[in-house]
Amino acid sequence: MQPLLDRIEAAARRTAEDGRTAQYIPALARVDPKKFALAVVTKEGAEYTAGDADEPFSIQSISKLFTLALAMEWIGESLWDRVTREPSGMRFNSIIQLETENGVPRNPFINAGAIVVTDALLHTRPSIAVGFRNQMRLLSRDESIRYDSEVHRSEIATGDMNRAAAFLLKAKGNLTEDPIEATNVYFQFCSLAMSARQLARAALFLVAPQPGDAALAKGTHALRLRAIMRTCGLYDQSGEFAFRVGLPAKSGVGGGIVAVNPAKGYAACAWSPPLDKFGNSIAATEALALLAAETGV
Repeated sequence: MQPLLDRIEAAARRTAEDGRTAQYIPALARVDPKKFALAVVTKEGAEYTAGDADEPFSIQSISKLFTLALAMEWIGESLWDRVTREPSGMRFNSIIQLETENGVPRNPFINAGAIVVTDALLHTRPSIAVGFRNQMRLLSRDESIRYDSEVHRSEIATGDMNRAAAFLLKAKGNLTEDPIEATNVYFQFCSLAMSARQLARAALFLVAPQPGDAALAKGTHALRLRAIMRTCGLYDQSGEFAFRVGLPAKSGVGGGIVAVNPAKGYAACAWSPPLDKFGNSIAATEALALLAAETGV
């Protein structure tokens, strides 16, 4: 596996030149575009890495995977009365579809859907920001994981579209808490800083049950989560990613993509800040495509 990851790094790094970092969040626009990481963690506990695999980065919408998993565990089936499970076919922060569909987001991985999930968690657990961070520490077996306060402030300063979605959700009766508080907590989730190695470890519950005290360790909802990852995990490029890569995955505009391969028993995370027009990392997509091709799906 290690020689394979080294080859993938050499091949995938070059493709990053075709993208650019997320410009609408100042803290992300300043990230070094030459950074690259790839980490693979197996269900047996082996870890393989290439590049900057221990450098923390802003996980952004990768957080939506883990907050959804917690909501499925802690809230249950009633969550699906407020958000559906269909691909949106529109940009991840669009509110046009939300208005036409009476305030019910298409899926939990677009921003409006993630705000509903955040609201549901916040309603039942007011200290969810601390709880989420602690869950990620448990899953990744690393107590050093922290929120990035600079990224959080940057998100708040530039988050008008998300606040607009939250107020629309409130107007349609699909938000329980204050829209400003709900969006600020949502921004905080996105600002969590983790490395590729830590994220690969954290996603391993989607492959096999894990030891420990994390609420998600048993992987109770892993099958359903992987299904939503396949259909909605890469925004409106999810179909192309499924066709090309074939792994359930979730991306974030910080440049990270988490993917899992249950058949082969591993979780992986690739990170490269330059994005394509859909908001997905170009080099991370290439790295996971090469990994899937070499290991089988």
